Amino acid sequence: MTASIQTSSLPEPAPAMATTPVSANASVTTAKPLKALNLDALVSGGLKYFLLVLLLLALAMPLAAVLGQALFDKGGVWAGMAPWSKLVANPNFFPMVARSVGVSTATALVVVPLAYLFAYGLQRTLAPFKGLWRSIALLPLLAPSLLPGIALIYLFGNQGLFKEWMNGSIYGFWGILLGEAFYTFPHALMILLSALSLADARLYDAASAMGADSWKTFRTVTLPATRYGIFGAFCLVFTLTITDFGVPKIVGGAFSVLAVEAYKAVVGQQQFDRGALIGLLLLIPALLTFFIDGWLQKRQRAQMSSRAEVLVPRRQWRRDGVYTLILILISGALLMMIAVAIGASLVKLWPYNLKLTLMHYDFDNMDGGGWLAYWNSLRLAIGTSIVGTAVIFTGAWLMEKTRSNRLLDTSLRFLAFLPMAVPGLVLGLGFVFFFNHPANPLNFLYGSMTILVLCSVMHFYTTAHLTAVTALKQIDPEFEAASASLKVPLLKTYLRITVPLCLPAVLEIFRYLFVSSMTTVSAVIFLYSPNTVLAAIAVLNMDDAGDVGPAAAMSTLILLTSIAVSLLMHWGLGYWVRKAQAWRTAGKKH
Repeated sequence: MTASIQTSSLPEPAPAMATTPVSANASVTTAKPLKALNLDALVSGGLKYFLLVLLLLALAMPLAAVLGQALFDKGGVWAGMAPWSKLVANPNFFPMVARSVGVSTATALVVVPLAYLFAYGLQRTLAPFKGLWRSIALLPLLAPSLLPGIALIYLFGNQGLFKEWMNGSIYGFWGILLGEAFYTFPHALMILLSALSLADARLYDAASAMGADSWKTFRTVTLPATRYGIFGAFCLVFTLTITDFGVPKIVGGAFSVLAVEAYKAVVGQQQFDRGALIGLLLLIPALLTFFIDGWLQKRQRAQMSSRAEVLVPRRQWRRDGVYTLILILISGALLMMIAVAIGASLVKLWPYNLKLTLMHYDFDNMDGGGWLAYWNSLRLAIGTSIVGTAVIFTGAWLMEKTRSNRLLDTSLRFLAFLPMAVPGLVLGLGFVFFFNHPANPLNFLYGSMTILVLCSVMHFYTTAHLTAVTALKQIDPEFEAASASLKVPLLKTYLRITVPLCLPAVLEIFRYLFVSSMTTVSAVIFLYSPNTVLAAIAVLNMDDAGDVGPAAAMSTLILLTSIAVSLLMHWGLGYWVRKAQAWRTAGKKH
């Protein structure tokens, strides 16, 4: 395509006497592309440096502030190992670490096998209604992590439906385990669905030809092929549990864990150095998981073969029936947690007076932040979605489709992946230490909606970035080459070609940022002010005040809002996008 354009732009052959004018014209025509090229390089380079400054200010500097808070005393003098010695000398420190590691390990040991069975039923059987079971399993992603804690109180608390099972007490190890299982299940499921989707049918045909039964085939073929996914899911569930703040705060009781202890140290005791030290401890499992996940992905790709054949499950009534029952039981347990929280928000007094009422939704007459908290969450979600989608997708495009200084490109890629390894609680602490410092000229942002949006964008940056990169890699570089040949400015190509081609991914990033911002707690728990209190924070405040019904009502409102926006993006805007993208499948009909 480029060659034909260049050929058509050549002048007609001229007589020998016209040599001088032709060469003059050639010099003029080559100057314009060079000027356009310099302008495009200037624009892309300027945008990259802007993105670098943004990531340094909103990500690298806050994390450095956490490190500085832990390593230096209040006078700015190197503290050495003194703060760590003081932290370790506390008689409750090692028991607290043991409790955190223990409940996180137990959660992973429960969730990963259940998620594996669920994923296997969706990928490797012919169980009916797979789309329904998958949708139910992903519902916890749309709810704040506080919701399962509230539901557990109504199920197993002193007034719960099954209080005899727990002797009326859900507070402690078992409460955290059950709540975190609900919260982390869809995260493990998505990894295992991906692992089980990669299968070579030739291996199963060979096992069948050699007389291996179903169990032996599973042990010798399926399990080894998915072991990296299993290990990755285990690490992810462990990390999510040990760094989660919501569930332990609601149902932890006297079972103190690291994440809640960091919150108490900063908010309740004003011990910022202690909070920073615990934050750094929480960073360790997250970093290990990040590097292990990268190593596992490389090993997983190495197992793929270009000759692999797609595995299509065959009808086996007994197997399909068993896995259908498993899908129903796990989906039922997840739905019960959600249904109990919603039901408790609609009755007067659970379980004594089950008369329907909306009294718990009268937030303005209760502690926690009122309806202002809900509207603030909407503002945060919309602002994060708009700003985050623009910044993250444009940043991914700059990294994938333009080239500049190698050090600059490497720095941007590292910073884009860094949020994946940083727990929300640690990032929130960093924002407190950095933006609330009196010497920081950006101090005026602290307590505003702007800093909440900025923190949320940074917190969810990596997942959205990977979504954008995946879409951009599918676009042929010939589009940029053709635009350059036609002297079309780089930004014009981006807005008129790249964005429309990647519109489904852009909308998916928008949806992800919206839902995540509506449900987040840990990253913003230290950053809100009375005027910017959020719905998820209001749930926490209402629960602390003993208003469990209103807390359930606010959690329900967050869940329903997330579901409504997701359905709108899928069925409303999704239909429009599919119609606009009809050209992708038009050629296949001929």
